[in-house]
Amino acid sequence: MAKLVENLIKKSDISGIILAGGRASRMGGVDKGLQLFKGAPLVANAIARLQPQVAHLNISANRNVDTYKTFGLPVLTDVARLDADDFQGPLAGFLTGLENCTTPYLMTAPCDTPYFPMDVAQRLASALFETEADIAMACSPDETGKLCNQPVFCLLKCGKKRELADSLRQFLAQGGRKIGAWTALHKQVKVSFNLPLDDPQAFANLNTLAELHT
Repeated sequence: MAKLVENLIKKSDISGIILAGGRASRMGGVDKGLQLFKGAPLVANAIARLQPQVAHLNISANRNVDTYKTFGLPVLTDVARLDADDFQGPLAGFLTGLENCTTPYLMTAPCDTPYFPMDVAQRLASALFETEADIAMACSPDETGKLCNQPVFCLLKCGKKRELADSLRQFLAQGGRKIGAWTALHKQVKVSFNLPLDDPQAFANLNTLAELHT
């Protein structure tokens, strides 16, 4: 586990983006971020968890933009989309965040993981600083205890030269879609969320309406 180090990468250095721009095909094509979870839209829950961890927060959405704007945050559509029916997955949201990031680091989080840790940005930031990596990615145990990557939860180094944005733009243009395949092109660190007080279900996401209702 990365040792927590205060005031090396500060909250003021980190922007966040909530990824709500997907097709949600396994949920019947509904706009996932607007589905209700405990009486509130999933995106509202994600805002409540991520906003305290970052200096600035945006929403990545490609449908119902006016509705997303009612949550009081800037709403960004995917900069890499080719047409109205082209959904390039979460990496397109990553690129949107990188293109619009005004801080040294960008924290990504999906809208469909209702219990993600309230200290995920801090722990990724500590590991990123200590290893001098470009990308920090969360990992958590599955039902067998095996650590698995949580690639949608990343802290990305923006940098003045925008190397990651340029790399990702090229990766998408070449047809790449998998987050792990792109992050593997750069120096990255995996951060384990398996401490005794960590919730083993913290990164469980909701892919279907049945899971949401349950």
